[in-house]
Amino acid sequence: MCPNNEDRLNRIETLLAHQEKQIEELSEMTAEQWSEISRLKRKLEMAQQQLSEMSHSAKDGKSEMGLSTTEIAALNKPPHY
Repeated sequence: MCPNNEDRLNRIETLLAHQEKQIEELSEMTAEQWSEISRLKRKLEMAQQQLSEMSHSAKDGKSEMGLSTTEIAALNKPPHY
C-alpha cells in the first residue's frame, strides 16, 4: 500500500473507533434514561394514588386518622413554609 492509502486507512480506522465509542456511550446513556423514566413513572403512580386517596377522604370529610384534608395538607407542608 502506498503511504497515502495507508494514511487514509488509519484515519478511517480512527474515525470508526471514535464512532464505536460514541455509540457505546449513547447506549449506556439511553439505558440510564430508561431506568430513570421507570423510577419516575413509579413515583408518579404513587403520587396519583395518594391524591386519589386524599380526594376520597375529602369526600368523606375525614381521613382514616380522623383528620380533614386541610389538616393533612397542613401536616405535609414543605419545611420552607
